[in-house]
Amino acid sequence: MRSEVYENMFSLIMFVFNNVLLGVGLAMDAFSVSLANGLNEPKMRIKRMCVIAGVFGFFQAFMPMAGWVCIKTVISIFSAFEKLVPWIALILLLFIGGKMIIEGIKSDGDDEKPAVGAFALFLQGIATSIDALSVGFTIAEYDFLHALAASLIIASVTFAICMGGLVLGKKFGTKLSNKAEILGGIILVIIGIEIFINGII
Repeated sequence: MRSEVYENMFSLIMFVFNNVLLGVGLAMDAFSVSLANGLNEPKMRIKRMCVIAGVFGFFQAFMPMAGWVCIKTVISIFSAFEKLVPWIALILLLFIGGKMIIEGIKSDGDDEKPAVGAFALFLQGIATSIDALSVGFTIAEYDFLHALAASLIIASVTFAICMGGLVLGKKFGTKLSNKAEILGGIILVIIGIEIFINGII
């Protein structure tokens, strides 16, 4: 009886540990984008930081669950869609990054409006989490509750990592002044290219 308790405890610890590691790996793109967002908006308030990190966390939870549902239902459609993932991420991040670079070049540094609007944040959330759809394969053997728990762990890790990225970005954004938006845009373009190359190799 005691050995069974220990075994269950060990399984739970390994479940959490594995999904934390998975969350860290998946959150790296979101971290970089959060860094870029912080660079662009060095006066960002904590409430807005929580919203941005929350959006990334939400998408990092939603995509693995969507992948899990696809695996359980329409695997052939999911397999075909997976080939488009690198292209979608590339197009979205090139669009947002390019827009930020152009606005940074045009800006005189006196703009205080938020660098990332709701629509751009939505696109960033999709672009940085769309590769997490393939995590549906990784968690395919889980039942619904375990898949949901894994997704929530990934979301929590993403939230924490993105908050760190925003704090770092804000710190350096203050020093870089109006050059920060250009740098942030360049970072997004590089991330888009990196996701695309990794996706097609």
